[in-house]
Amino acid sequence: MYSVNVPVPGRVRTLANELYPELVGFEHVREEHSCLLKRLGEADHVAQLQHRAHRALEGAPAVEARITAIDYFEDPPLGSAPVVYLAVESPGLESIHDDLTAAFDTVEGLEGDDYVPHVTLARGGDIETAKRLADREIEPIEWTVSGLEFWDGTYKLPVSRVSLPA
Repeated sequence: MYSVNVPVPGRVRTLANELYPELVGFEHVREEHSCLLKRLGEADHVAQLQHRAHRALEGAPAVEARITAIDYFEDPPLGSAPVVYLAVESPGLESIHDDLTAAFDTVEGLEGDDYVPHVTLARGGDIETAKRLADREIEPIEWTVSGLEFWDGTYKLPVSRVSLPA
């Protein structure tokens, strides 16, 4: 599965590391952190998929993003529950997501109107732990998103980067 992801600053990874002791009881704890912007699907010709994504992103400006809270999906449409995440506020990222959904099929229940920008921390744990984490206050983390990554989900690696001009 290929996707377009938003790289996050080191302060986000630092916060995730600080929360790690409270996440160890979950089935899956993320070690790599980014914000999934749009799933692109599979491809026989990766270069064509990548070219379509780059074309859809042409002219997209740098945008502001802000992590404001810890939250959770109690009943996610895919995978084990609950999913604990860092909530990302960014009208600019939501606008770019809309542009990408115009160019690529939308995954029902996850994208389009259902899209919630977030950075997954862990999934498949105790709902009470998720609620306790969501009640915890955090210092907001703000940054400018000046680039996006074309991500190869099979190898869990970025394969290219798209700059967003200021």
